[in-house]
Amino acid sequence: MKREPTSVVPLPLVTALAAALMGCALLSSCSRGEKVQAKDQAVAAEVSAGVIKVGRKDLGRSLTLSSELVPFQEIDVFAKESGFIKQLNVDYGSHVAANQTLATLEIPELQAQLRQDDAAIKNSSDQIDHAKKELSRIEAQHDVLKAYFDRLDGVAKSKPGLVAQQELDDAHSKSLATEAQVEGAKSNVASAESQLQQSQAKREHDQVLFDYSKITAPFAGVITQRYANLGSLVQSGINSSTQAMPIVRLSEDDKFRLVIPVPESYVHAIRIGDPVNVMVPSLNRTFPGTIARFAVDVREDTRTMHTEVDVLNANRQLVAGMYAQATITVERKQNSIAVPVQAVSQQGDRATVLIVTPANKIEIRAVTLGIQTANDAEILSGLEEGEMLVVSDRSGLKAGQDVKPKQVELLQYSEK
Repeated sequence: MKREPTSVVPLPLVTALAAALMGCALLSSCSRGEKVQAKDQAVAAEVSAGVIKVGRKDLGRSLTLSSELVPFQEIDVFAKESGFIKQLNVDYGSHVAANQTLATLEIPELQAQLRQDDAAIKNSSDQIDHAKKELSRIEAQHDVLKAYFDRLDGVAKSKPGLVAQQELDDAHSKSLATEAQVEGAKSNVASAESQLQQSQAKREHDQVLFDYSKITAPFAGVITQRYANLGSLVQSGINSSTQAMPIVRLSEDDKFRLVIPVPESYVHAIRIGDPVNVMVPSLNRTFPGTIARFAVDVREDTRTMHTEVDVLNANRQLVAGMYAQATITVERKQNSIAVPVQAVSQQGDRATVLIVTPANKIEIRAVTLGIQTANDAEILSGLEEGEMLVVSDRSGLKAGQDVKPKQVELLQYSEK
């Protein structure tokens, strides 16, 4: 078998070809790197940041506390005198006006006593009439005897010895006797008149007690409990020796109290007359209230102050015992520089925000905070009105980074 000769490539030529191929590969790699870097720079230049302009607004810090609505006034209505219920004019849920009759008692003993008082008054009046007539009779008799004595005395003085001294003395004594009788008769008239006044006073006293047989409402409200029925015997509410039973329970329902415990740190901000928003979740409504009164001391066990809010209930929508939330504005600032709370970063006592400079670069700015609300934080220093504040996409931004600012509109948080 005949072998064909093999062709051999010179070594210098192989080395040259390898170098050429490697050079092409390096050129290709450099070209792709430059394109990627240029693309990254273009992407970085297109980073946008949501911003708003720093402005001013009125701020208020609020405190929300929960409690139950209680009637402004609530009492158990008792009878002043013992008796049987003759009429019962109200029941559960009855709305009554002030001084309206709730029930009427039957008190036979007082009725009999009033008849006795009337008889005593008539008797005293008759005694006065009799005493006055007796006084008139004695006065007339005294006038006659005194006139007779005066005549005799005149004659005795003008014609001495004509009238016997014994006769003159008898006339004088009779005149003095009838004068004393006149004074006695006047005393009898005064005594009879005093007795009449006593009888009339007793009659007025018994009448007042009898008037208590009508149980009236001391204020307008609604009947929330009824304890007695028609014909029930009720005991006097002033007699502590018996277990007196009330007739009804009356609650004032046109105005309620909301008793809230204000923490010690907010006591300084509580003022009489300040408005309060009272939210009733069961009705999904907010009612206006007013701080009406508070205890000027802080309880040692709870470190809170007893505070009462008055809530009007003209439409009778509120019911005693409803759960309510009272929101009190405890601090107010007007025309303050304010920013959204989500735009502020806090680490300990240090607070910072991100600002887009006029050159469209990110700047980290330290700020001093004032009061904070649910939506905003007051800036005491570190920002000026009109600067561009970053409010979104803050986590991916760094100081000195080029960005494209884009103004956004923020949603406001509502406690309702």
